[in-house]
Amino acid sequence: MVRPRLCRRVRFRPDVTYFKPRGIPLRNLEESILTIDEFEAVRLSDLERLSQEECAKKMGISQSTFNRLVIIARKKITEAIVKGKAIKIEGGNFRF
Repeated sequence: MVRPRLCRRVRFRPDVTYFKPRGIPLRNLEESILTIDEFEAVRLSDLERLSQEECAKKMGISQSTFNRLVIIARKKITEAIVKGKAIKIEGGNFRF
């Protein structure tokens, strides 16, 4: 039996939740979905410049889980930029 996933604590809700390449109609774009908890992980790590240990504590998760979130989020963001996809921020397993 699979262990249930813990809710991650998020302290920031983005006002803007959609990014797309300029000049390409939305109907012609693939979307990359970035969850709110992945967004928070990248925000704490890259914008706030906190250590992984500090970030994990703020989100109420283990350091290894935090590391996986950041890796997944950065891959999605990078792929969207390189391949010209839209980024939509929504969903995930979190609480404020």
